[in-house]
Amino acid sequence: MPGDLEGLLVVAVEQAVAAPYCTSRLADAGARVIKVERPEGDFARGYDRHVNGNSTYFVWLNRGKESIRLDLKAEADKALLRAMIARADILVQNLAPGAMTRLGFPVESLRKQHPRLITCEISGYGDAGPYRDMKAYDLLVQAETGLCSVTGNADAPARVGVSVCDLAAGMNAHAAILQALLAREKTGQGRSIKVSLFGGMADWMNVPYLQRRYGGSIPPRPGLKHPSIAPYGVFSCADGEILLSIQNEREWARFCTEVLVDAALAKDPRFASMTARVANRAVLDARIAAIFAPIPKGEMALRLEQAGIAFGMLNTIDGLIGHPQLRTVTYDTPEGPVSVIAPAAETDASAPDYGPVPAIGQHDGALRREFAIPLLSEGMPS
Repeated sequence: MPGDLEGLLVVAVEQAVAAPYCTSRLADAGARVIKVERPEGDFARGYDRHVNGNSTYFVWLNRGKESIRLDLKAEADKALLRAMIARADILVQNLAPGAMTRLGFPVESLRKQHPRLITCEISGYGDAGPYRDMKAYDLLVQAETGLCSVTGNADAPARVGVSVCDLAAGMNAHAAILQALLAREKTGQGRSIKVSLFGGMADWMNVPYLQRRYGGSIPPRPGLKHPSIAPYGVFSCADGEILLSIQNEREWARFCTEVLVDAALAKDPRFASMTARVANRAVLDARIAAIFAPIPKGEMALRLEQAGIAFGMLNTIDGLIGHPQLRTVTYDTPEGPVSVIAPAAETDASAPDYGPVPAIGQHDGALRREFAIPLLSEGMPS
């Protein structure tokens, strides 16, 4: 992984979460990422101040980048951005719908001028259709795609607790860019990529979509249960809660025999298949709950492990922080080093060299000198 993308220049006219997630992964792999910020900075810098005075989102998603502030309404700064794009391999942007075109950087023109350039535009709803000009933030897209309607419990829908639509878009953009780089090796030509928050999350909604469109209905909001699998959910033990999951009939038989110590239950017609168990979930869950209730969580976990049944603990964030399986990485910020949860992928290559999080406009002067554009104003540091 280290240096896999070394030699590639990424110009990122980005803000918030989706595009920074994508470009942070490119930076981790060795690409040079120049983050173009407004004069006042990426507004994600101000989301909170929890990490030694820095924003949690910004610290997570902007390591290893160079920061330059540009006023893209000023001709000198537009010229600087054009100079950067002329040397770039990849241009990523997630400004408001149509903003780059209004500023004088339409993708069609850029692709004609620079045939090897890979462009990636991240938007809320794409550049076609009646929603194309709508602003889109994560929770709004969770609601629009129906995600909230299948999240929560019987009493009310709920938001997924992290910015899942933004992150899905960033993941899709990252994958599409890597594919475009491979294609460019064969053809010598760049590619125009368009990714939307709505499209990414709608894709992930295919199971309830297919259930409703072809099955006629979808299961009710299950809370901490699975809508299509039973038993799959949380059960209370004598001293805490434990989640378990039964995926097939072999597991169901072992669960009844070795965990519930009730082999006859496996053959009960009400529970003899997955569809039957889902249909009779309330009765089944009550039977399981009665058996689990007097048994300590540790003892029940041991039973489940010995029977080969999947289970997990209902952790808090404190539980995650102390989790024995958690991997972290450390890198610098303007206010000192931070420990962050490591990226998911592991390879047999040596670990990436995670670069520091840039201060706002940290590379203004160096980048202006490199691209031969003088400082625009006295307010910009040299």
